[in-house]
Amino acid sequence: MTTTDVKAYGTGAPDADLSQMTIKRRDVNPKDVEIAILYCGVCHSDLHFARNDWGMTQYPVVPGHEIVGKVTRVGNEVSKYNIGDIVAVGCLVDSCRSCNNCKNDLEQYCPEWVGTYGGYDKFLNAPTHGGYSQGIVVDEDFVLRVPENLDLAGIAPVLCAGITTWSPLRHWNVNEHSKVAVVGLGGLGHMAIKLAHALGAQVTLFSRSPNKTQNAIDLGADNVIISTNETEMEQAAGQFDLIIDTVPYVHDLNPYIGTLNTNGTLVVVGYLGPLDPMLVTVPMIMGRKSVAGSLIGGIAETQELLDFCGKHNITSEVEVINIQDINSAYERMLKSDVHYRFVIDMNSL
Repeated sequence: MTTTDVKAYGTGAPDADLSQMTIKRRDVNPKDVEIAILYCGVCHSDLHFARNDWGMTQYPVVPGHEIVGKVTRVGNEVSKYNIGDIVAVGCLVDSCRSCNNCKNDLEQYCPEWVGTYGGYDKFLNAPTHGGYSQGIVVDEDFVLRVPENLDLAGIAPVLCAGITTWSPLRHWNVNEHSKVAVVGLGGLGHMAIKLAHALGAQVTLFSRSPNKTQNAIDLGADNVIISTNETEMEQAAGQFDLIIDTVPYVHDLNPYIGTLNTNGTLVVVGYLGPLDPMLVTVPMIMGRKSVAGSLIGGIAETQELLDFCGKHNITSEVEVINIQDINSAYERMLKSDVHYRFVIDMNSL
């Protein structure tokens, strides 16, 4: 297959900084869309994958799965997009298309889903590379349309942080009658607050930091509970229909379970790994309360989110950086030194 060389930023080892490299993109197939990347969000997953924290990285790797760009070429069977369209690509670029999950718009749970980076490009017989690059070629069925009124840098994190929180809000039918709590005010947490508020829910932030109260209220929270304050936690008992836990490291879930109402659910979206301490099941059994997990969303649900954001003028709060600053941005992310998401201006490449 014919390929094109494009500039990118990636790494060849877990302990090496990201630096400029050249990667190959496939020529457009009949159903493909070629995209010049304008902005790419920076996700914690990018850092974990670049440093092989999950033990499955194949090098070299080019991260980035929060992509916004402009269509530069289309295959001869493409019907959804035209040259010049502003489009987006999230965490998925392919799936098997035939399993029950795929048939029900749940491609994110397809056993054969293909990640935007670290997946398998069946045409090139090589790993996929992500959005820290000049351009990308994606099947039109995994390309998303961006509402014209939205800031392009601000919409990039919606492709991951946004859909990761939107999917549980939709699955658990959050509406104007719902009481929703969010654990943690970061890239995921601030999007959860914005989206739950826009759905009409009463929204509370759980935080260890009193100095985040005004930020949370500005984003749409109605209340802030300091999770280290025993009195406040006791007063919150039995309140919430849904808790979205966005904390990305191991922590104790048990204090939050007591704040669920009967039939309430705590859904974990931020942490991957074993829990410590273990769950205490008594309050779960006594109140039919659940602890669940959720990934991103499928293509249809992600487009629904983008359309919702367009209607309500919702974007992520971002700090735009040049690609040459990515290594320092990673270090700042580890310190939670960003409000609330880095986005790379890919023109800097």
